[in-house]
Amino acid sequence: MSRPFRSRPRRWWLALGWLLALLFAALLAPVLPLPYAPDTTDLTAIAEAPLTGSHWLGTDPLGRDLLAGLLFGARTALLVSLPAAALATLLGGLIGGIAGFWGNTGLRLPLSYAAAAAGTGLFLLGFHGSPTIVWAGASAVAAGLAGGVALLGRRGYRRTVAVPFDALALALMALLASIPLLVLVLALAALYPPSWPGLLAVLVLTYWPGPARLVRAEILRIRALPYIESGWALGLPAVRILWRHALPNCWHTLSATFPLSVATLIGLETTLSFLGVGLPPETASWGRLLAAARLAPTAWWLVLGPAAAIIGTTVALRQLAVREPAH
Repeated sequence: MSRPFRSRPRRWWLALGWLLALLFAALLAPVLPLPYAPDTTDLTAIAEAPLTGSHWLGTDPLGRDLLAGLLFGARTALLVSLPAAALATLLGGLIGGIAGFWGNTGLRLPLSYAAAAAGTGLFLLGFHGSPTIVWAGASAVAAGLAGGVALLGRRGYRRTVAVPFDALALALMALLASIPLLVLVLALAALYPPSWPGLLAVLVLTYWPGPARLVRAEILRIRALPYIESGWALGLPAVRILWRHALPNCWHTLSATFPLSVATLIGLETTLSFLGVGLPPETASWGRLLAAARLAPTAWWLVLGPAAAIIGTTVALRQLAVREPAH
């Protein structure tokens, strides 16, 4: 059991204060009375040190204001990491919940539905494939499956087939886990032009296995509890038991790991920006500020500012994830 809210340690409140200040700075960055915009270049102040001119925290080798870059970089970090963490948690929680609740035999679909889904997938695979032979073969298989579905429907064939959802989910999670996360994100991000929706999709599609494993393990434990068995005995629908009684009890696990997910995704976004992929070049980011330091190795402030922001945010998020026992 975690501590009551009022008895949190001082470091927890410091972490919360830092994150709230970061959030307000990110939200108010466009309306703050900053003397310079993050993309404005001042050719009279190239790599200017802090407190030596009109730029309070100095400039980068292109004459861009560091303070504006830090504030708008915080905005970028939160606009990328928070939606990505929320969507990845939602997707992973749904997949893990279904996999843990129904396993390999509990989820059954009519054979006609399964055949239609397989045919649609093969058709789309062939449609997006460049070789003509692949497209023709997949289209032929899809047409055959569609004809079979129509025939089965006319004959009133209602046999169901078990969907091994748990095995499929575990295989996909193992496949994604076999590739280092950064390598996978870099490979996928390089396939599309830099954009915020593209980066968000890449982060969600590569990060969902973590929450999925947690929810699956929790659902396997919850499924054996007496109140779930009582729901089955009362004849409640399986979807209602999962959605109303099983998944809500996974919230404490997901809420504890959500700050860690945000911290990891901030690190990924910063790394991608440092390497010049993921977001458009004109987007302010902490990673791009660190990358600019390579052009001026003696400009220590270009490393100190972004590094302090990244480390402070990561440590604060990890502190929020700590669940200390009550005394």
